Amino acid sequence: MTLIRKPLILVGALLGLLVQGAHAEVDADVAKAIKTRLQSANPKASYGEVRESPIDGLYEIEVDGTTTLYVSKDGSHFVYGDLFQVKSGELVNLSEQRRAGKRARVMESLDTDDMIVFPAKGKKKAHVYVFTDVDCGYCRKLHQDVPELNKRGIEVRYLAFPRGGLNSLGYRKIATAWCADDPNKTLTALKNRENVPLKVCNDNPVAEQYKLGNEVIDVRGTPTIVMQDGTVVPGYVPPATMAKALGI
Repeated sequence: MTLIRKPLILVGALLGLLVQGAHAEVDADVAKAIKTRLQSANPKASYGEVRESPIDGLYEIEVDGTTTLYVSKDGSHFVYGDLFQVKSGELVNLSEQRRAGKRARVMESLDTDDMIVFPAKGKKKAHVYVFTDVDCGYCRKLHQDVPELNKRGIEVRYLAFPRGGLNSLGYRKIATAWCADDPNKTLTALKNRENVPLKVCNDNPVAEQYKLGNEVIDVRGTPTIVMQDGTVVPGYVPPATMAKALGI
């Protein structure tokens, strides 16, 4: 399998460009005051662009690329947590909407050649990304549903997430699938607990995908499903439920 990877640093740069321009430009003095104040308290953190928030008098700024703070004009106070909009009959998590949009853009920017893809049968109606491990029970259960998902027009794009980390036996197992001549067949065999000789190639993308899952998607267990709109669904989802969530 040919690996043509986009380093995560490039993904981060792309993400920054995508976010820019979504808000009105903040006064340069205000942005400087906020960043200076925050940096004086925590100089080790990485601070993004200062943006206007939906709440008058508060500004948004991302810290370390994942956390959003809602900060006062002089940077002396901030609120840490999700921002909700109150609508008639519902509460809308604006922070999660923003995170989902960013996740969707990051995932769509990745090269599917680095994934193990089980394509839809016939016309493709949707696709999902699945961070997977070969040893977890619900990963196996989900994989047994892949033919049904494909039949429903859903393409399954696997990314590797060895739960035990990069120095584990699980890493060697899942890397074997990515290094195989037939990754789809090998991944299926491993999930079926078949005896597959382990072979780890030097140019496999498992470490990068594991880092992506930890640092960008916030994977906390496997399987973790990322829908097309960037919504994260932890755990197993039956085919009918998945199809309904995708509008199929």
